[in-house]
Amino acid sequence: MPKEAILPVVITVLVVIAACAAILIGWRNLKARQAEIPAPFEPFDDSIQHSFTGMYVATTKFEDWLDRIAVHDLGVRSNADLELGEQGIHILRPGTSDVHIPWTAFERVVRSSGMIGKFVEKNGLIVISWEKDGYTFDTGFRPRFAADTPKIYEMLASHQGGAAEQETNT
Repeated sequence: MPKEAILPVVITVLVVIAACAAILIGWRNLKARQAEIPAPFEPFDDSIQHSFTGMYVATTKFEDWLDRIAVHDLGVRSNADLELGEQGIHILRPGTSDVHIPWTAFERVVRSSGMIGKFVEKNGLIVISWEKDGYTFDTGFRPRFAADTPKIYEMLASHQGGAAEQETNT
């Protein structure tokens, strides 16, 4: 490698390292700012009635779909299985912690076209709102098969009080 090519390579490597460090520091600081947010519900026994495969998008603060929750692994996007049981909702995520929502904590379901960093066709995303210890969260799930989206929506809507919201303005 010629001498004049070494300096640009070194500068590029240093810039990449600095960018990665800034991202890691930012994520750590976000988790520190969210330290008061309660951990999700512990796993509970349930008889599963329906199971769907797809992607866990993220959990955010209620109706603020750009404010990702970083603590408790809730900000980690992953493949997931959504299971609906007699006692609640279970989002099983290989490689990270699962999300369990008892029906008593479930508040509503909406369909949307996007949520923090994941945008899909109109109403292609299921957003589940739930509450724990005074905090209300929105959790996004993207079914792998488009035909599952209305099925999941209808099943979840049957568990919420009042009228279900079909879509949001995102």
